[in-house]
Amino acid sequence: MSTKKEQIDQLITYIIQGIEDIKGNDIEIIDLREIENTVCDYFIVCSGNSNTQVDAIESSVRKVVSKAFQDKPWHVEGLENSQWVLMDYVDVVVHIFQKQIREYYDIESLWGDAKITSIESNY
Repeated sequence: MSTKKEQIDQLITYIIQGIEDIKGNDIEIIDLREIENTVCDYFIVCSGNSNTQVDAIESSVRKVVSKAFQDKPWHVEGLENSQWVLMDYVDVVVHIFQKQIREYYDIESLWGDAKITSIESNY
């Protein structure tokens, strides 16, 4: 039986795989564990170039995580216009932005005290 931390690490790995399968851009992991009163342990943030790609990234993450964990997000928002889609896996929240919307909201700066890890893509 794996620990909660191991399960979260595996979930993050599968989320990133789902993003990379659709060539999501600028993937970052924001570690919120050292910040008080946060709603989750991690944010995973990425960008798509269009609402079609944002939709495809959401679908890919959902399929990869479902296949690996037999789990689905607790809540999903933003599919109506696909400019900013949020997928809530309780301990990990995924933010999939169109590039200009990500630049506008700049959530990385809002969580400036958090440790941010950039994921290098192979494409």
